[in-house]
Amino acid sequence: MGRIGTILSAAALTMLTIPANAHSAAVACGGGVSTGRVAVNGCISAQRGKEGKVHTREITAYVKARNTGPRAVNVSYEAFFRVVVGGHWVKLGSGRTYVPAGGTVEPTEVGSSTRVCGPVKVEIRVHARADGAAWSGWSTAGTAQCQT
Repeated sequence: MGRIGTILSAAALTMLTIPANAHSAAVACGGGVSTGRVAVNGCISAQRGKEGKVHTREITAYVKARNTGPRAVNVSYEAFFRVVVGGHWVKLGSGRTYVPAGGTVEPTEVGSSTRVCGPVKVEIRVHARADGAAWSGWSTAGTAQCQT
């Protein structure tokens, strides 16, 4: 009986420590770039919506950061959005996060834009800067705006 209680307690603790992200299944990440000892990925999701008779997509940019160094670090980041053909980059948002030594910050929402559905590809790009390091290169991720 005591052994079963220990196993169930361990299972419950494991369930509590797994990070939950409501959009995790819909988030796709692009290639990694780095700033200091922090690897950064730009990520994107497209959620379907409807405003009256108009079909929309909520395009959301995320940042994912992984610290390979022995010390915790603060990381600043920015995300931009554009329609691939003929669009210009628009800033969606920026922020700052704490990344523990050897730790990962799962996709964190940076900003979003609601667009009317159309047969166009959209993309986001994210870059970051760890304290004391230079801005990283750009990590991009894209999606067809009205794909299912």
